[in-house]
Amino acid sequence: MSYYDIIDTPIGRLFVGGSARGIHRVDFIDGERDARTEASEVALLERESGEPADRDGEAAAFATSQLVEYFAGDRTEFDLPLEPIGTDFQLRVWSALHDVPYGETVSYGEIAEAVGKPTASRAVGAANGQNPISIIAPCHRIIGANGSLTGYGGGLHRKAWLLDLEAQPLRPMA
Repeated sequence: MSYYDIIDTPIGRLFVGGSARGIHRVDFIDGERDARTEASEVALLERESGEPADRDGEAAAFATSQLVEYFAGDRTEFDLPLEPIGTDFQLRVWSALHDVPYGETVSYGEIAEAVGKPTASRAVGAANGQNPISIIAPCHRIIGANGSLTGYGGGLHRKAWLLDLEAQPLRPMA
């Protein structure tokens, strides 16, 4: 059985779905990205996991709690089992995103270099746009070679918001 939940964030509703193997999907579902909805995300999750999906906040709690901490400025890294579905190249790009430190940015070209395809910055951009585990694999930290904010499936206003969040000093742990 796969599971999902939906959390409200300061920048929109976020779908979080996975299975016993790990998180498959983290995506905004307010219609700004390809008119994604809860129903369409559930259908994708079921297709990817090969299992029916139930809304189960308890099963998703380990992931949703870390996302809530991130949005509160209390978390800089995620410690979650991940199971994104993609091509070998996409998986390499999404893996390389985890190497970009919190609060920093790199260019699409730098990610292309990191995955051993130095001339593939456009392909990196396309893979970045298909990232199914947004925020956890921090595709918002990837910018244009000239430092501009370019391309973000959740919308450039969200990319800017996430980068602004990460530019703030971390809150001291209680």
